[in-house]
Amino acid sequence: MEGLGSLLFFAILFFIMMRFGCGAHMMHGHGGHSRGTGKAVKYIDPVCDMEVEAEQGYGKMHGGKLYRFCSRSCLDKFDADPERYLNKEQGEKHEM
Repeated sequence: MEGLGSLLFFAILFFIMMRFGCGAHMMHGHGGHSRGTGKAVKYIDPVCDMEVEAEQGYGKMHGGKLYRFCSRSCLDKFDADPERYLNKEQGEKHEM
C-alpha cells in the first residue's frame, strides 16, 4: 500500500508540473515560437538567402550561433568555407 501512495504522489506532482510548470508551454502548443511575439522563428540561409523555418532544413552551430539551411547542398557549401558566407554583405549573392 505504501508503494501505491508514492506512485499516486509522484503522478500528481508530474501532472501539476506539466500543467502549470516547465511543461505547460509544450501542452498548449507554444513550442517553436519566439518569446512574447507569437510568431514562429524563421532563419535566413546564409548561402542562398532563402527563408527557413525553425524546424525545417538543416541546422549548424557556428561561433555560438545557430544557422539553418534549406538543403544539404547549402550546408555543405557553408561547411567548406563559412567565412565566405558570413562576411558577405546583405543581399550579395554568391555563385551557386
